[in-house]
Amino acid sequence: MSKTIDLSEEKIKELLKEVLIELIETKKDNFQDIFLEVIEEIGLKNAIQEGRQNDFVKEKHL
Repeated sequence: MSKTIDLSEEKIKELLKEVLIELIETKKDNFQDIFLEVIEEIGLKNAIQEGRQNDFVKEKHL
């Protein structure tokens, strides 16, 4: 016999938020590493985009 649980969208959001907070608190070091990596990647992406907007430098000027 299977049971069904009827959850409202608001209750699902609340439960998901609680789970995410608990996960972040218990795995804080892992999340810090992930967020640092994301920030570095965003910086790299921005640098690449900025570089593409400028004129290319001739090789002899390097």
